[in-house]
Amino acid sequence: MIHAPHALVIGAGPAGLMAAETLAASGARVLVAEAMPTPARKFLMAGKSGLNLTRDEPAGAFAARLSMGAALAAHPAHFGQDDLRALVRDFGPAEVMGWARGLGIALFTGSTGRVFPVGMKASPLLRAWLSRLDGAGVVLRTRWRWGGFDGAALVFDTPEGALRLTPAVTVLALGGASWPRLGSDAAWVPWLRAAGVGIAPFRPANMGFRVDWSPAMAPLVGRAVKGTALAAGALSSRGEWVIARAGIEGGGVYEIAAALRDGAPGTVDLAPDLDPAGLAARLARPRGRLSVGNWLRRVLGDPVRVALLLEWGRPLPDDPRALAARIKALPLRHAGPMGLDRAISSAGGIVSDALTPDLELRARPDVFAAGEMLDWEAPTGGYLLTACLATGRHAGRAAAARLRA
Repeated sequence: MIHAPHALVIGAGPAGLMAAETLAASGARVLVAEAMPTPARKFLMAGKSGLNLTRDEPAGAFAARLSMGAALAAHPAHFGQDDLRALVRDFGPAEVMGWARGLGIALFTGSTGRVFPVGMKASPLLRAWLSRLDGAGVVLRTRWRWGGFDGAALVFDTPEGALRLTPAVTVLALGGASWPRLGSDAAWVPWLRAAGVGIAPFRPANMGFRVDWSPAMAPLVGRAVKGTALAAGALSSRGEWVIARAGIEGGGVYEIAAALRDGAPGTVDLAPDLDPAGLAARLARPRGRLSVGNWLRRVLGDPVRVALLLEWGRPLPDDPRALAARIKALPLRHAGPMGLDRAISSAGGIVSDALTPDLELRARPDVFAAGEMLDWEAPTGGYLLTACLATGRHAGRAAAARLRA
């Protein structure tokens, strides 16, 4: 067992493992401490339905989808939004794809630009990564739960008992506050606050929204909503989403979730491939003896979209142009975001003002932070995971430079 590593990484998710790999490549003796019985649990869970590793698009456009939270104060040299986007341009989609292929993982790009392993699963990539880290001398210890600082030392509760470590540099990569059962429980917040680090309150990100459905929607629970366009604030999405028992969930919703959560009204375009005039012309045709529902199915071609129109759009206008306008901008009526325990990720965490451009804690020199601990957010679709890898690499490089100095 290593008790005196050059570099300590706390957290064995994507950000922590990337920091460890970067440190080991510099020649450092690295110990990774993970509180859970196995590493990267949230990463594995995210890959159960297909590991969306990154998105095959220009680095600049990719980086533009990332946003930082507000700093507590305007520090003259804090880690800001431009820094976040710069490091993702430095280690963006092309670099992530090259890194995965270097682990022997074959990739493919879907029709929307999302990049997946050919086998779709996260476990082969994680196994190959852990094997490479082991070959580089990185030591992984599980069930090591960090308990905060004690002077210059970091204290742990381990299967062998209490332990104090005083590494030369430390990288914290403990995740945010979503999916606490997988280890991202934000238990670290009080210890960093006590050390003088500013922490923004956590909020759900990439989450569903609660909807009080009428009984008429019960038969549609679990159905996918396809062929729509969602919008809220400056965000938009053509992705699929799902009618859940408690509301709406899925990739299409997650892409606009930040704006909806922050109070922007949402709309659903139920016929995004038709212009308003063409749709109004269809609606102006005689209905004959058809019921309203059957008539709308002929126009929209999908009973799920018709049900949403009848749920959120009543009373329906009689005028074809007004009804077309309602279909093109149906109000998305919700009762607020679902909680952190069901969110894919979280916003909030270590504020940018508390960090140097190297992701070092101003209040705790030689301690760096990466991943979802930081107050930033990104949509799903490869953005979130790529940014976690990029911040882990950045923190690892900065910690390695500190060791060399």
